[in-house]
Amino acid sequence: MKLKRMNSRTFTSNREISVIPDFCPNAAGSVLFSTGNTRVICAATLSTDVPPYAEKDGTGWLSAEYTMLPYSTQTRKPREFKKRDGRSVEIQRLIGRSLRAGIDLSKIPGYSIAIDCDVLQADGGTRTASITGGFLAMKMAVDKMLKEKLIAENPLLPNVAAVSVGIVDGEILLDLDYSEDSRAEVDMNVVMNSQGKLIEVQGTGESSVFSIEELNSMIETAKSGIEKLISVQNMY
Repeated sequence: MKLKRMNSRTFTSNREISVIPDFCPNAAGSVLFSTGNTRVICAATLSTDVPPYAEKDGTGWLSAEYTMLPYSTQTRKPREFKKRDGRSVEIQRLIGRSLRAGIDLSKIPGYSIAIDCDVLQADGGTRTASITGGFLAMKMAVDKMLKEKLIAENPLLPNVAAVSVGIVDGEILLDLDYSEDSRAEVDMNVVMNSQGKLIEVQGTGESSVFSIEELNSMIETAKSGIEKLISVQNMY
């Protein structure tokens, strides 16, 4: 039986994208970013509390935190109070690395930007949604810094966005939802900037090996999806 996707999506199309800006009024920049049924609040907070190494170098800093709220999954996920879940720690490190590729920290001396990514509803691709929405929150925070003359020049580098791609039933699919991701033979997350340069690639043969040709095809498919995401980012 030929593979069919939800909502009559083609194999190489993104899920429906939605952005609600200024979702958290107390944050310097925030969005409710949705791709399909995955919804993530991304909020940027400014402070003058910079790490010692950044202060020594005369630069600013950017960090990220990632949390899945208890009701974001079909079965309740316990809150992480005393010990962080290893998956969450790995994901927030990925988000931080990715977003630091989109900002010149030397142009925000003495300032830290903290990006909080809280998953309200998880249906696959929460880390990639956090990166794409996180860049928007960071951009809004930078706009505020420029408006308030906290910094002298725009520190933003080319846009950063991310999307999942994988092989399901032998087909390369873009932007996998949970039903697809859970049975994917190959699962990959691709982070890229608006110049088409790769920032990070995380790929795993979950139940099958894959060829270099398939790897290249998946990256090209992800590139087309990221271009769509960046076009949405540029609307805000």
